[in-house]
Amino acid sequence: MKSEVPANSTSRPEYTALPAQEAPIRAMALPIQRLLQLCIILALPPFFVLLSVRLVTNTIFLQLEYNRPNFPEDLYGFSTEDRLKYGSYGVNYLLNDEDIDYLANLEINGQPAFNQRELKHMEDVKVVTQRAFQVLWIVGAFCLGSSVLLVRSRTTHKALASAWRLGGILTLLLIGIGLVAVVVSWNFFFDTFHEVFFADGTWQFHRSDTLIRLYPEQFWFDAAITIGILTISGALLAIIIPTLWERRQYG
Repeated sequence: MKSEVPANSTSRPEYTALPAQEAPIRAMALPIQRLLQLCIILALPPFFVLLSVRLVTNTIFLQLEYNRPNFPEDLYGFSTEDRLKYGSYGVNYLLNDEDIDYLANLEINGQPAFNQRELKHMEDVKVVTQRAFQVLWIVGAFCLGSSVLLVRSRTTHKALASAWRLGGILTLLLIGIGLVAVVVSWNFFFDTFHEVFFADGTWQFHRSDTLIRLYPEQFWFDAAITIGILTISGALLAIIIPTLWERRQYG
């Protein structure tokens, strides 16, 4: 039964309109929302790539590589156990706070494991690696911070879902280009990468050098493919999870 308001009543229907002073706030909120979304979209590709690099930089990956079928044998006599033992020093050096003496003091059969050129290169690699992992923390903080701000803002959660989805799509596009370069022209990709991050003549070694014996070209090819697969997996999660969440929330 619906009650009726008498014709001579002075009462007025209730309105749910927002106060006038909130209109400028909403007008300002839209550009901020777009900026936060852009931060997430642009931060996700380097975040997924660097996170994948970090996941590969460990002795577990070394063990998997050295023991996988058809991994090239060392022409100068390293066994699988030797490679795992000495190769682990290189990986640990990139992750710890030790100086180059950590590797310089390492010996194989009473001789220094690495020559001076190899040691200098490993110093350069450590600088690049640790800076890359610092960037990983920064872009990760950007993604998390922007996501939290979007959730706490007056906008709908669809803005957050859209940003992560677009970031995932952008990641797939970029990593797809990278994987094509790896598969089609590995030498070009490998050389270009080193020319960008290292000085000329500091990253090329003889086949008899310890670095090449421990980490042959096949190792780096496999690492690049693994990083690509992990990055694609992260990007797909960034697309699928928000999509499923939206369907559950909004039907």
